[in-house]
Amino acid sequence: MSNEKPLSVTEARARVLAAATKTRAVETIALADALGRTLAEDLAAKRTQPPTAVSAMDGYALRAADIATLPAQLKLVGESAAGHGFAGMVGAGECVRIFTGAPVPQGADAVLMQENAKADGAVVEPQKSVPSGDFIRRAGLDFTEGDCLLAAGVRLGPVELALAAAMDHPQISVTRRPRIAMLATGDELVKPGSAIGATQIVASNSFAVAGYIRLAGGEPIDLGIAGDDFAALEAGIKAAREAKADVLVTLGGASVGDHDLVKSVLTKEGMELGFWRIAMRPGRPLIHGRLGDMLILGLPGNPVSAIVCSVLFLLPMVRKLCGEANVDAEMGEAALLGGPLRANDSRQDFLRAILAPSMSGLPVATPFSAQDSSLLRVMAEAQCLIIRMPQAPEAKAGDLCQMIRLPNGGI
Repeated sequence: MSNEKPLSVTEARARVLAAATKTRAVETIALADALGRTLAEDLAAKRTQPPTAVSAMDGYALRAADIATLPAQLKLVGESAAGHGFAGMVGAGECVRIFTGAPVPQGADAVLMQENAKADGAVVEPQKSVPSGDFIRRAGLDFTEGDCLLAAGVRLGPVELALAAAMDHPQISVTRRPRIAMLATGDELVKPGSAIGATQIVASNSFAVAGYIRLAGGEPIDLGIAGDDFAALEAGIKAAREAKADVLVTLGGASVGDHDLVKSVLTKEGMELGFWRIAMRPGRPLIHGRLGDMLILGLPGNPVSAIVCSVLFLLPMVRKLCGEANVDAEMGEAALLGGPLRANDSRQDFLRAILAPSMSGLPVATPFSAQDSSLLRVMAEAQCLIIRMPQAPEAKAGDLCQMIRLPNGGI
């Protein structure tokens, strides 16, 4: 396997997603707790919305024919408010004071805006005519009982939660969150706030990876830091198994150096290796495989490499394990280059860049001058990744390009 040609990003991503086929358990939870969860089954409306015709304005419910010719005067016979409708019938020459969202009384077929009427006690003098149906929201305008409005595989955001509530679902069935164990590796790593040696660094990758796992709908399990020795790595793998992790994500140690032991230890433990090198930059060393029922994703140790690989591979993997639909959609969207780029080599590049609007309607993606895979500050400032295909020719400012928006800030 070590002598094989590195996979393309497209092929590697396809293999990662093809392997994410675990049977998903289903649980029923309160709607209030369902933000970010994935629907396990289709959701149909249990009621009609609105259940009856209601007013779209504050004004007067009346018969349009009564004010087709002006001047006219109407007798005010009652009031209809939201939750407190008028029980009678609107007859010829009559009207009812009505408020937004209130039921339209029987006999009325239009609503006259209050700005277009003069009222003096029980007498209302319309100032303009209105057509039948004006400012009335008919029953079922939004949806009807039995309509399937949210399909299995939908990720539930704020609007989807509001729709499910309007459909009268206090509880819903969702897929269980996949459990994603994270094991950082390296003698040089210490936790934030710990005593630190002159040649050590603060471990940061696990915070980004855990964030991406949560954004994708998974449950991160932090197994801490394992040193560069077989026993520590074996203990970490054992902890992942005991935690019943669906996926073990290792952070660092995926390369070919003398201290990069992760692949060797996983192989000794029985991992079925899928691949471990990708023709991309940053992020060439990436382990993918399976250890029994547990999927393996070994991310590079450089912070930017780990984050870019999380965006490209981990996020869609977790989303698919959640049962989310359309995970296999093509990456990237069109943009305009904000600066020149030199010709590319045999690896697919993902350049950190910022975005700005343009008169064309396409965003302008301007790459940072510094693209080293250790520059976490640049990664934090980046809003997108410009995709540069292998052997891409030189490009100038204003040329079309493809980019991936970064899910920074929890968006």
